[in-house]
Amino acid sequence: MSERKKFQVVVIGSGPGGYVAAIRAAQLGATVALIEKEALGGTCLNVGCIPTKTLLAGAAVLHQVKRAESFGITTGPVAVHYEKMKARKDAVVAKMRGGLEGLIKSNQITLLRGTASFETPNSLKVVGPESFFVDAEKIIIATGSVPMDIGAFPCDHKRILNSTSILELTQIPKTLAIVGGGYIGCEFASLFAELGTKVTILEALPTILSLQGTTVAQFMTKALTQRGVEIVTGVKVLGIKNTGSGTTVQLEGKMLETEFALVAVGRKVYTEGLHVEKAGLPVGERGVIAVNEKMETAVPGIYAIGDVTGKWMLAHVASHQGIVAAMNAVGREAVAHYEAVPAVIFTAPEVATVGLTLEQAKQKGFQAVSGTFPYMALGKAQAALETEGFAEVIADSKTGQILGATVIGHEASNLIAEMTLAIQNELTLESVEETIHAHPTVAEAWHEAAAMALGMPINYPPRVKRA
Repeated sequence: MSERKKFQVVVIGSGPGGYVAAIRAAQLGATVALIEKEALGGTCLNVGCIPTKTLLAGAAVLHQVKRAESFGITTGPVAVHYEKMKARKDAVVAKMRGGLEGLIKSNQITLLRGTASFETPNSLKVVGPESFFVDAEKIIIATGSVPMDIGAFPCDHKRILNSTSILELTQIPKTLAIVGGGYIGCEFASLFAELGTKVTILEALPTILSLQGTTVAQFMTKALTQRGVEIVTGVKVLGIKNTGSGTTVQLEGKMLETEFALVAVGRKVYTEGLHVEKAGLPVGERGVIAVNEKMETAVPGIYAIGDVTGKWMLAHVASHQGIVAAMNAVGREAVAHYEAVPAVIFTAPEVATVGLTLEQAKQKGFQAVSGTFPYMALGKAQAALETEGFAEVIADSKTGQILGATVIGHEASNLIAEMTLAIQNELTLESVEETIHAHPTVAEAWHEAAAMALGMPINYPPRVKRA
C-alpha cells in the first residue's frame, strides 16, 4: 500500500454536506477528491430525507383517494400494496444516486471508494476495493450521523427497528410502538397511521415535539390523535423483547405488545474509524467536532461540516456549511450564518418553522408581536379541503422586522421559504403586507398573518371592534 494520491481538497463523506463542498471546491479551481465508503448521498438520500418523503408521498395519495367522495368522485375498492411502495422508494433513491454520481463526474471530482482514516493532519489512509494513501492541502470532514441505539433495548433490525431498518419493511405493520416523539418518530407515525397501522408513540418528555415549542406540540398532539395515533408521554421504556412473532415493550408498571417497535430517540455524530487523534484533532462531548464560523476546526487545514459539528442536524444546513468550508479551503473567505434556518417535519399536516418563536423573541429582549391566520379562512384551503392549520409570523413591534415564523398545514414545507427569505434579508411586516400575493393560494396566509400582526386584518375580524 505504497501508492499515494495528492489533491488540494479532500472531502470525507458524500452526503448533502460533503458532495456540495466537493462541487464548490472544484468550481473554484481546486483538484478535489471525494471519499465514500458506502452509497453516494449519505443518510439523506439513502435512508433519510428522500426515502421517507417518497413513502409519505404515497400515503398522501392514499389520503386523497380515501376522501375522493368529498370532491364528488366515486372510486372502487382501494388496496395498498406496500411492497410496491417500497419498490418505488428504492427506485427513486437509485435514480437520484445515479444523478449524483454523474454530477460528481461532470465537475471532474475524483471519487475514491473506501474508508478513510487520518495518518497525519494532511494525510489519510483509504481502505477499500483498492487501498492507498491520500495527501491533501485541505481536508473537509463530512461523516454525518447514525441512529442512536439504546443499550437497554438494542435494535435487532428484525422486530426492533431503527429509522434505517424500518425502511426495508415490505409489509404494513398491524401494530407499531414508536419510542421517541421527536420529528423522526412523528413522521413515521403519520406514515403508518395513514396506512392503517395502530401506532403508539412512547415519549419520556411531557410532550411530543418538545424542541418545536408548545404551540406546535399541542397542535400536533391533537392532529395525530385524531388520526388514530395513541400518544403516551412522561413514560420510560425499560426494555423491548423480540418474541419472534412481535415485540413486548416493558414500561414502568405495564407491558405493551406490538408487531414491531421503532426506536427513534435521535441520532449521534459519526466519526468511527476516522482516528482524528492522529491529526491532533480534539473531539468534544458526544463526539462533536467543534468549528468556528468558517467551519475551521482546531487544526489548521482541517474543516468539519454537517452533523459532526453538532450545530443543526439538517441536510440543508450541511450544504450551507459545505459551501462555506469549501470557499475557505480554497482561500475565498466565507462565514456560516444560522439566523434563518428553516426546519420541516413532514407529518400530516406538515410543520415548518424558521427563526424565533414568540417566547424566544421575548427572552431575547424584543418587544415582540405575533400575527396568526388560520387556514380555515383561506379560499384555496377551503377549495382543496385543506383547512387544518395556521400561519404565524413573529416581529419586533418597534421596527416591524420579522423575527420568526411557524406554519402548520398543507404545503408548509414550501411556504416556509418566503419567511426564510424575509428573515435572512431583515424584511419587515410591511414588506410582506405590501407584497401582492396571488389569489387564491395558500401563500396568502403570510400576507394575512402580517396584516394581523400590524392590527389591520382584511379577511379576518379585528381583535377589538372599532368604535
